[in-house]
Amino acid sequence: MSKLVILKFGAGNFAQGFPVTLQIGRENTRPSSEVIGELPPAPDLPLIFDRWQALYRSLGLHARPIGLPKPAVSVSLEACTQVAGELRDRLNHWLQAESFRPIREQWLEKLQPAETIRVILQTSDLQIQKLPWHLWDLIERYPNAEFAFSTATYEQVHTAASTPSVKILAILGDSTGIDTQTDRALLEKLPDATINFLVEPARRDLTDQLWEQNWDILFFAGHSVSLGTSETGRIYINPTESLTIDELKYALRKAVTRGLKLAIFNSCDGLGLARKFADLQIPQMIVMREPVPDRVAQEFLKYFLEAFARSEPLYLAVREARERLQGLEGEFPCATWLPVIYQNLAETPMTWLSSNPGARTTARISHARSAVRPQVTSAVLISIAIALLILGIRYLGLLQPLELQAFDQFLQLRPEEKPDTRLLVVTITEEDVQAQAQETRRGSLSDQSLAKLLEKLASYQPQVIGLDIYRDYPVEKSLPMLAAKMRHNDRLVTICKVSDPQVGRMGVAPPPETPPDRLGFSDLVLDTDSVVRRQLLALTPPPSSACTAAYAFSMQLALRYLAAQSATQNADQPVLQFSPDGSWQLGKAHFQPIEAHTGGYQGIDAWGHQILLNYRSYRSPKESFPQVTLKQILANQVDATVIRNRVVIIGTTAESFQDYSLIPYKTNQNMIQKIPGVILQAQMTSQLMSAALGERSLLWTWLLWQESLWVMIWSMTGGLLAQFVRLPAWGIALGGAIVILYSICFIVLVQGSGWIPMVPAVLALLGSSGTVYVKTLAQFQSLKRVSRSAL
Repeated sequence: MSKLVILKFGAGNFAQGFPVTLQIGRENTRPSSEVIGELPPAPDLPLIFDRWQALYRSLGLHARPIGLPKPAVSVSLEACTQVAGELRDRLNHWLQAESFRPIREQWLEKLQPAETIRVILQTSDLQIQKLPWHLWDLIERYPNAEFAFSTATYEQVHTAASTPSVKILAILGDSTGIDTQTDRALLEKLPDATINFLVEPARRDLTDQLWEQNWDILFFAGHSVSLGTSETGRIYINPTESLTIDELKYALRKAVTRGLKLAIFNSCDGLGLARKFADLQIPQMIVMREPVPDRVAQEFLKYFLEAFARSEPLYLAVREARERLQGLEGEFPCATWLPVIYQNLAETPMTWLSSNPGARTTARISHARSAVRPQVTSAVLISIAIALLILGIRYLGLLQPLELQAFDQFLQLRPEEKPDTRLLVVTITEEDVQAQAQETRRGSLSDQSLAKLLEKLASYQPQVIGLDIYRDYPVEKSLPMLAAKMRHNDRLVTICKVSDPQVGRMGVAPPPETPPDRLGFSDLVLDTDSVVRRQLLALTPPPSSACTAAYAFSMQLALRYLAAQSATQNADQPVLQFSPDGSWQLGKAHFQPIEAHTGGYQGIDAWGHQILLNYRSYRSPKESFPQVTLKQILANQVDATVIRNRVVIIGTTAESFQDYSLIPYKTNQNMIQKIPGVILQAQMTSQLMSAALGERSLLWTWLLWQESLWVMIWSMTGGLLAQFVRLPAWGIALGGAIVILYSICFIVLVQGSGWIPMVPAVLALLGSSGTVYVKTLAQFQSLKRVSRSAL
């Protein structure tokens, strides 16, 4: 049974309070009960909301109307979430006031949790409409309830008859910096719908469509905003034109009289649009109350259309889609706050079937077929259950250590690759350090030796020089030429380390002489076992950090080398580009930085912009690049051709300085290998250069749904093997399946650089096969006992 609850707010404000009237009744009937209450003054509530709104709008999310790949944030997600919780608690405390108790008690007495309930908040107060009413504990307690706003004045509009199928006018407005094509693709999947797309239309084309045809649903995706003290809504229909609702008033009014039932504005800051639309008496409208991130807008639309098209009531479809956005709130806080319904109280909500006679026939046929749905075998059910269990365990990160071990083993077994001769590593050995005993030295390389080294290298004309040695101190005053070289040599890149006191990460300041554009950070991403398997490309340093480099040291070296290569080929495109979806285009390499759940990594902190590190190994990763010592360079023992047009990286290999990192390779003694930091930087630089030039692929992983399908397939394979194959053939078939699975995963990594799930697939294969076999064996034993008793 469906119920309609109307909460009428009388004249008032947060300084004086609000009189409130509650009406409860069945749908399409007069209210059966009414009670009056009062909300006390709460002057702090709008202030808390303003604090939350300011924090939310300062997050710099990839939102409509703003489209940046991964912008730096000015406030933390935690701060926004904390104030959101404060606002939720204060709202519920206000709604539990003694003067409001009669309304609360009437609600609890007259409404049952199993009932479908529409809750209409009838008010013209903008501050009331801005509050997160979906967090009211009464609405959360009733799973089939959803709220909407309505103005104090309304009237019923006599409309034309329904069309044979749902007709949708979809306006894809100004798409600068955002992705409206995903919205289009979602709409095109709707069953039994006729859709007319207007892509960045001119004003006249839009009004003509509204005047000349009957539409059931009006959809808009693009930029919108509410401006001024009255928060007037404005939509941007193309890059040069924007309109208010008043400027479309006559066309929209005509569309309503011709049968327009629902408007969906999948765009930013839509409360102003909704308030103006309400004056036109449109039956229902769905808007986003604040700037909405592109991905949140698309996910909401997908979930809503899926629910609505399968004949869920409009309100419940919105609630389901809104609550499913909670899965994005780790990245986009308060995503569930954004969608809101505006309702004309004189109208009943549209349903998909009510607007589509053809869909009603399809639904009846589908219902008839569902009555004779074929029985699913127990093996299939068990396989699905085992796969879901394994995927759930994996998602919690419990399989990550096993998956990383398998990944390391695959890397170790890969064939050798040729050394990358575009790089030259100049090592500072223990012998080189001791040779500087007579010089003033604060690290592994004295100023005098550095000056000689840079002078020698300059004569050989390298493409770029990377100094992988911390120098958080100025050059000696007795060496002004060295200071000048570090200041003005455009081929020289130096390092620093970003600090972040909040997470206890200590930093190292850059050389005072090096300008910011020639700095790269040396920060590494370590797994829980301290092994380096990921490469950090870029990050946003905290304001307190002395190191302000936005790009990694390896990224800076690769960019300079690639820029020089691009210049020789007269290429017009920049070496590094970003897409609105956050993906990177580095030369010929197109990739997406890894997220918290990527491949075998589950629930990691994917801070900054990271990718998987595809090590190059010739004999071992340590020997994958030409190397010379400082002594050899200074003694003129190096051929100039080894240096000319190369990337030269200078760093220490002296063990006394402990600049070593663990890598996912093992020594002949089965110990985890350590390599010097300068070799690790060479590995990272080589990976970027090779990928950008199309010579060597970056490591990639599947999307979550692809990995889930893969595990499900192998779980089904195991279940079916146990169902139809008996001992001893079952054991042989199961072993063969594991060999095939292992081989596929290894070949994909070697030939295609793909890391696909092996450990969860093996566990699902074994788990489903073992469970089904034990169940089948138990059934067989039971049949034998029955047969014996019959004899």
